[in-house]
Amino acid sequence: MSTSSSLWQPFKLGRVELPHRLAMAPLTRSRANADGTPGLLAATYYGQRASLGLVITEGTQPSADGQGYPNTPGIHTPEQIAGWREVADAVHAGGGTLFIQLMHVGRMSHPDNTPHRRRPGAPSAISADQDIFTATGPKKTPVPRELSMQDIQRLAPWISTPSAPAAIAEAAA
Repeated sequence: MSTSSSLWQPFKLGRVELPHRLAMAPLTRSRANADGTPGLLAATYYGQRASLGLVITEGTQPSADGQGYPNTPGIHTPEQIAGWREVADAVHAGGGTLFIQLMHVGRMSHPDNTPHRRRPGAPSAISADQDIFTATGPKKTPVPRELSMQDIQRLAPWISTPSAPAAIAEAAA
């Protein structure tokens, strides 16, 4: 079978049956509500693209500490989970499969962009020394707080194990 023809053949990815090997690549939209809840615009956007098959969402913060930019979606509150449920329903109604891309931005954040206004957490206390967009305009990224082992143990389940997927599966099922 040629490479080009195998692109269009049905494909099984883990437990997911896909119509082919192509996917809609993630693209940050920054269209979530201020509280990180995906709204009707997100459901419409992803639902319109569902016929491709596999739709991979924009980066979605698994915790409030993971947010780097204004109006990006999260999946760590009941309201956010409900918003992703609407997105998933729209994608499924269009015949597609939805993968939610989890993204923790680390030091690429600013306290103004998080609900708790804390300095971002990162592996080391070294600033990215970059301008980052905030609601009041560009600001320099601060020196992040270095994550302790306790911080990492608290964050790791949200990124790598089935404790967050209880919420994620609820949104994507």
